[in-house]
Amino acid sequence: QQEMGKEKIPAQTMDVVGAMTQGQIGYMLQQTLMNYLVDMGTTVPVCAVVNQVLVNKDDPEFFGDMASKPVGNFFTEEEAKQLKREHPEYIVKKVKPNGEKTWRRTVPSPDPISNVEAEAIKRMVDAGIIVIASGGGGIPVMCDARGRYAGVEAVIDKDLAGERFAEVINADEFLVLTDVEVVKLDYGKPEEKPIFKMTLAEAKKYSDQGHFLAGSMGPKVRACIRFLEWGGRRAVITSLDKAVAALAGETGTHIVENEVE
Repeated sequence: QQEMGKEKIPAQTMDVVGAMTQGQIGYMLQQTLMNYLVDMGTTVPVCAVVNQVLVNKDDPEFFGDMASKPVGNFFTEEEAKQLKREHPEYIVKKVKPNGEKTWRRTVPSPDPISNVEAEAIKRMVDAGIIVIASGGGGIPVMCDARGRYAGVEAVIDKDLAGERFAEVINADEFLVLTDVEVVKLDYGKPEEKPIFKMTLAEAKKYSDQGHFLAGSMGPKVRACIRFLEWGGRRAVITSLDKAVAALAGETGTHIVENEVE
């Protein structure tokens, strides 16, 4: 929308677009959940929060051409050069080896440090409110020496941000939803195999061996590892349609600290 409308309306910055997206999708999720609860005969309060996530100004993603998150439209090489002429500050990279349109703008994807609205969210959860937050990975912000916040042009990984959110509410379990029912080792190879349970040590080992791709399953497993290292009891990765069954232990990939869990 920003790209298509730029000739008539100045494009918004990425932090503002993130806030708009949180409001729009948060509203849909909130209303749908409220209506579902009404149909069930209960009236638990539901609240969607426009949520900021703190990042470090010294994160490597902000330096040179380290920005790794592709965003927006695909471009031909000539279109990419034109975009760069119009916006010298943009980082534009070739993200596909073949094809006509193989270039995209890339923005930093810094590591999330903490949830700015942590105290407000914690109070709501403790009061029995269902909170929808950290949408899209949260709105990336930096904090200056005076404690003042400012948004930055970046996109935070939603799984890593979700793990920080789990810490805020002292969660026992962390559920990561994706498009596959279970995590697989040697994914895409003839010898690929599903893995239904991993210990923390095994998850780290498989990650180090390169089983989980950087733009796909990698951040999800990394988020689960962080959750267990923080003190969480169990992390589960599965698909949306298998979420309930996975929480019941019937499917999904379960990551626990020790085998006896």
